[in-house]
Amino acid sequence: MNLNTEYSAPLPQFQFEILLASKSPRRHQLFKETGFNFQVISVDADESFDAQKTPAEISEFLAKHKASQYDESLENNQLLVTADTIVYSENRVLNKPSSEQEASEMLSFLSGRTHQVFTGVAVKSMEQERVFHESTEVTFKTLSHQEIWHYIKTANPMDKAGSYGVQDWMGYVGVSSINGCFYNVMGFPMSRFWKELNYFIS
Repeated sequence: MNLNTEYSAPLPQFQFEILLASKSPRRHQLFKETGFNFQVISVDADESFDAQKTPAEISEFLAKHKASQYDESLENNQLLVTADTIVYSENRVLNKPSSEQEASEMLSFLSGRTHQVFTGVAVKSMEQERVFHESTEVTFKTLSHQEIWHYIKTANPMDKAGSYGVQDWMGYVGVSSINGCFYNVMGFPMSRFWKELNYFIS
């Protein structure tokens, strides 16, 4: 287990330490600002999936698969949390781009369309595991070629599903409406997660 970062600001009546298996700085930010006592850990997992699955099934499968790759025993007061976010439109799954050209193609494809963002989450303790997903609809305005390349050159679309971050420049000027949880699009459905924690503390 590779412990990268540790935060300590425990919430009242919440005694668990969360092991957050994610490299996403957006997820780190959300957990820190929500006030959880958590550590960021590294889990290596293959992110391939069966393309015949629904986007909800894909997001949950990837989250659960990541959790299965954690090879250490959980302690009584620990929760392992894994997540995976995908963008889905017109029967296509858009993950992270592998090049600037692919990022341009993804953003051009999303331009003027409504797409869905799915985040699958797995939460695991010594005794049980909960796997769920949240979905949000996002509508883009029609983007110009100049806007797309300005974003690619000035932001960092390479580590983001669908090649964009709703919390940065593209979200400011490119997203015309959101139906559902904003933070799900950012990378983690914190409100739903908070609700799911009742299964572990009740």
